[in-house]
Amino acid sequence: MLRRAQHAVLALVMVSTGAVFGVTVTAGTAHAASNCGQPITGLPLQQGSQGTSVERLQIRVAGFVDSGEVLSTDGIYGGRTKEAVRKFQKQYGLQADGIAGSQTVDKIYSLQDSDCTPIHFSYAEWNKCNSNWSGGAVSATAAKANARKSMWKLEALRAKTGGGAIQISSGFRSNSCNAAVGGVQGSRHTYGDAADMPGTQARRCQLHNGAKSSGFREILGQGFPGHNDHTHVGMTGSRQWHGC
Repeated sequence: MLRRAQHAVLALVMVSTGAVFGVTVTAGTAHAASNCGQPITGLPLQQGSQGTSVERLQIRVAGFVDSGEVLSTDGIYGGRTKEAVRKFQKQYGLQADGIAGSQTVDKIYSLQDSDCTPIHFSYAEWNKCNSNWSGGAVSATAAKANARKSMWKLEALRAKTGGGAIQISSGFRSNSCNAAVGGVQGSRHTYGDAADMPGTQARRCQLHNGAKSSGFREILGQGFPGHNDHTHVGMTGSRQWHGC
């Protein structure tokens, strides 16, 4: 709620500034500030498109997949990317044609903050271990990138499960932080792509089941040893779904 309030205050300041100085604040101007320095260009992007913009798009729609599917973020706009875009568009009331035009990209921009994380999640809540993302199973840069990709999947999960808040009780852990809380050796938390989500049993099971079609391979919840108070999602080589 605090992050939404901050967005609202910023919007009012922008409008007020435009009124006082006679500056017209257009939709394009507002969205330009929301591309977080990683604009999605070359629109429309569609099946056959390739490049960095496709990869940026794929990261943001990777949570809109079939059950058990993990969307590749390879910068190649294939049939699975088209289907993920179509599901994203349908979720947000856009024309569901699987083509990423200006309306689709504008919607993506409206869902992200200036650091490229989705509006309902942050690096700070994902990393309560240390400030520099170091000491895990991968480099600090890789851990932070993994976290951002996972946040976008949770943004999709949040939308698909009614828009209710998702709390993160544990995200990235360095190896030492992981050992301190009794985490298993090689935990996906040390890679930055895992998160634990507490809540009521009903909510945890809702998130557990929704995560199956949100691009996660590792889903551990109610009934799995050590997971009766949270649902854990992460990435791993082979699929592991337990609980609920």
